[in-house]
Amino acid sequence: MIDEYILQIKNLVKYFPISGGIFGKEIAKVHAVDDVSFSLKKGQTLGLVGESGCGKSTLGRTILRLLEPTSGNIVFDGKDITKLSQKELRPLRKEIQIVFQDPFASLNPRMSVQEILSEPFEIHNLYKNPEERKNKIKNLLSEVGLNPESIDRYPHEFSGGQRQRIGIARALSLNPKIIVCDEPVSALDVSIQSQILNLMMDLRDKYNLSYIFIAHDLSVIEHISDYVAVMYLGKIVEYTSSQNLYNNPIHPYTQALISSIPRHDIVEKRERQVIQGDVPSPINPPSGCRFHTRCPFAKEKCSTQEPKLENHGTQLSPHFVSCHFSSELKNKIIV
Repeated sequence: MIDEYILQIKNLVKYFPISGGIFGKEIAKVHAVDDVSFSLKKGQTLGLVGESGCGKSTLGRTILRLLEPTSGNIVFDGKDITKLSQKELRPLRKEIQIVFQDPFASLNPRMSVQEILSEPFEIHNLYKNPEERKNKIKNLLSEVGLNPESIDRYPHEFSGGQRQRIGIARALSLNPKIIVCDEPVSALDVSIQSQILNLMMDLRDKYNLSYIFIAHDLSVIEHISDYVAVMYLGKIVEYTSSQNLYNNPIHPYTQALISSIPRHDIVEKRERQVIQGDVPSPINPPSGCRFHTRCPFAKEKCSTQEPKLENHGTQLSPHFVSCHFSSELKNKIIV
């Protein structure tokens, strides 16, 4: 694995304005992504995990520039792409692709598989003649475990898992360097999920791909990720290697999430840590630590001072946590 960063996100912010009144003036903002930073190396998978509404998908779409960032920087392969025009972005589109959550909604039901997979080649003019394009499509189908002879079938003629394989083939068609996977297995049966995950891991190793894997299922994230970033209300609260996170979660929110994973421990019964209350509104997030309204360890300081994301690991094995009492909580792990 090459220790070279393919993607660097620096203080990325994405707010959605809310307008109201007769003149449609801005009256508030949705703090969807708020000062997020991380780096991704070639061939690695970064898992983004958190409750629904924490900003995971918005972050992924902002990185792709499907949503325009409010501020911050997106550095791809050493080049800052934050303020590039759509025309300037077009050559880079083939370098960063996406696999969507719903494999049926993301495929045009009026188009055959051949037509769906032809579009990337046509847009970027990557074939010499129709026969070459057809052969490329058949190779793609074979690569993702589908029968090349199904090239003229339509999405409704496939199962959910097969449709997601078509979505993966489309993302793979332009030989990208990064694929953003927006909950790609959450709509699939459990038995099919493992097949898709294994396929994606095989493709990652074969083509040295980098993944940003978005999910709310921590078991899935554990299976596929090298590093994990835990998001809460638009911010990253913990960021470390997958092994560190699952063996030694520090932030109370992370501890509670991991505590919720179904276990098969017969010998040892573990106490579960339950998060009380609902996620606050991203329109008016709490002051100080955003988790303090639900945190069992919160103190007065938490409601007034926002904690920084600081490294509590080593340089070789970093473990970033955003909590005023990280050092104390290392000894209060409940998983």
